[in-house]
Amino acid sequence: MRTRIYLAATVAFILTSGPVLAQDKSAHSADHQHGSETYHMARLETDYGAGQHGPVARWDLDGWIGTDENKIWLKSEGEISDGTTEQAEFWGMYSRNVATFWDVQMGLRHDTRPKSTSYAVFGMEGLAPQFFETEVHLFLSDQGDITARIRQENDFLLTQRLILQPYVEINLAAQDVEEQDIGAGFVDGEIGLQTRYEITRKFAPYIDVRYERKFGETSSIAKKQGEDNDDVIGAVGIRLMF
Repeated sequence: MRTRIYLAATVAFILTSGPVLAQDKSAHSADHQHGSETYHMARLETDYGAGQHGPVARWDLDGWIGTDENKIWLKSEGEISDGTTEQAEFWGMYSRNVATFWDVQMGLRHDTRPKSTSYAVFGMEGLAPQFFETEVHLFLSDQGDITARIRQENDFLLTQRLILQPYVEINLAAQDVEEQDIGAGFVDGEIGLQTRYEITRKFAPYIDVRYERKFGETSSIAKKQGEDNDDVIGAVGIRLMF
């Protein structure tokens, strides 16, 4: 009699536990598959305006493809002043998530302007306290020069569609780079405010006002060459998301 009761209890346990175990296994499999799903994003900002010395056009393109943990980043940015391309950069990087909201990155950057120069890139990108989107990158040029760039920006919603985005960017150099008229220390920087209206999440016209300035030895070099060391630029542009 006891044997029959034991066998019945065992069968009941197997029948009731089977679906649960299957669900647990399925949930684990789903979690694993979610982490390996492939996503992509691309953003293009392009604007046209004027500074103290004539018309200025600028583009800023970046995008990535990959999983939550591993991504390939592609970036390009540049500026055209009075019909002449003053700056043009092209990046390709591998990005690895190492903490919540933080990725480490490494790859290559090639500038076609102001001088044709290639760099190895090492850096981090993520969300600092108070929701400041932060980028910190170190560059080692093919000539052995070391430079760095720090950028922060934040979005403040006035309404669900009208957004203010203040930003600041600083460039630094570990040594003089004579062929690019760069002095050691703080090289240059900009501080600006973008005001955009998101007609849709993927399409937003904007107004951008920024102040650009050269610092230290780089500023002295510019003055010796008869150039101004600062500029105020106002522009109108469009942001597209893909």
